[in-house]
Amino acid sequence: MSQLNVVSGGLYTTVQDRGRPGHYRIGMPPSGAMDQYSCAVANLLVGNPDDAAVLEATYIGPRLEFTDRRLVAVTGADAPVTLNDEPVEAWQTFAVGPGDVLAFAMIRGGARVYIAIGGGVSVPRYLGSRSTYTLTGIGGHQGRKLADGDTLPLGAAGDGPPAGSAVPEDLRLRFDSGIELRTVIGLCSYRLTEATLQSFLDTPWKVTKDADRVGYRLRGGKLDFIEREQPFGAGSDPANVVDLGYPIGSIQVPGGDEPIVLLNDAVTGGGYATIGTIISVDRDRIAQAKTGDQVSFTSVDLDTALAARARRRDRIERVRGALRS
Repeated sequence: MSQLNVVSGGLYTTVQDRGRPGHYRIGMPPSGAMDQYSCAVANLLVGNPDDAAVLEATYIGPRLEFTDRRLVAVTGADAPVTLNDEPVEAWQTFAVGPGDVLAFAMIRGGARVYIAIGGGVSVPRYLGSRSTYTLTGIGGHQGRKLADGDTLPLGAAGDGPPAGSAVPEDLRLRFDSGIELRTVIGLCSYRLTEATLQSFLDTPWKVTKDADRVGYRLRGGKLDFIEREQPFGAGSDPANVVDLGYPIGSIQVPGGDEPIVLLNDAVTGGGYATIGTIISVDRDRIAQAKTGDQVSFTSVDLDTALAARARRRDRIERVRGALRS
């Protein structure tokens, strides 16, 4: 079997695919690519199946040495990419050969880069997915982020688009100064005063250094709770409730001063009030937010969320069609 040599693992690089949904009932989060759109497009660029595993790199990408001929594509965050120290373009297909080395400089925009390789990263599946879940050490490469000197098995490469095939500009990511996160308000939003809930939507929130695959902690305002006698089984924090399930993308408000958006590797339940859930499509957006970036929340209904999901599927199909032509 062919392999990929990891010369340098970068800051935080893991094997991810579409994730392992369907196991919430046993406390297993889905993991998977934080930016699902960039992951899907990367696989299209090299002719992989939709569920093929890619590499997800945060802030500083890895240095990779290839041992055979492959198609490769890089999507996601805006970061300088080189092949044998020569610049290569992101969002398009390029060919590599034995001994070629792919490397990355520090990101210029966004937070996460996706690297697809023809044939996919062929680590064993766990509960139907190759995604890494580092909190319990399962999936991916030994259940952890990549380290210098690792080797990764690669699957058999099929036919892909010819080298130089590119994603149209209007279907690539754009990195704006502020990130709007459409949110379905609900769950335990009744715990906040009406004025505070509006303040939550009006406040520009800054991403703190505590931002990873588990969740993003935000800072920027203070949220007030409606006074009440704590119910039996709830803790003493005003944000405590009797335990409930946490949807991926739900927004916790422990203490009322630093909301936390729970993401792909978060626990599946707990005892803090969750006041809403960002729509699934906009999890791609927060995945590309980095420490110091500004995010805001906009209240939308379920129909808007479903329409946004349909538009993302349409964008992926438009990419597929452009590469076929």
